[in-house]
Amino acid sequence: MDYLNIPLLSSERKMVRLRDFLGRKMVLYFYPKDDTPGCTVEAKEFTSLKQDYQAKGYQIIGVSRDSVDSHISFCKKQDLDLLLLSDTELVLSKEMGVIQEKLVDGKAVMGIARSTFVLDETGKVIREYRHVIPQGHALKLLEEI
Repeated sequence: MDYLNIPLLSSERKMVRLRDFLGRKMVLYFYPKDDTPGCTVEAKEFTSLKQDYQAKGYQIIGVSRDSVDSHISFCKKQDLDLLLLSDTELVLSKEMGVIQEKLVDGKAVMGIARSTFVLDETGKVIREYRHVIPQGHALKLLEEI
């Protein structure tokens, strides 16, 4: 479980590792880019359901390759209440296997495939969702966990 030890800068400008959250369950969601339509929908839905997730003992953590400044701007602009991690070097994203080839403007590029992982209190992945459709995902996940 090397993914628990990867240090990343958070939207709170603190260096964190997933191991810092051991003892509570986590929803770890990976998304392609701040302030884009699908990513905004997903983040707003997670924000609106944050208290419901917390009531079930879950910490929601979002991850993208965007900078911390981009994360902070995204949260302010969209009124998000989420902890976002900046994986600019794609270290955690690669460890979790969410990097894939995508077509952007007709060119093949490597990027984050929208994915969500549910981790138990020990940091073990107990569920994973690949190629997530943003709209309705947060509610559907909440109902399943």
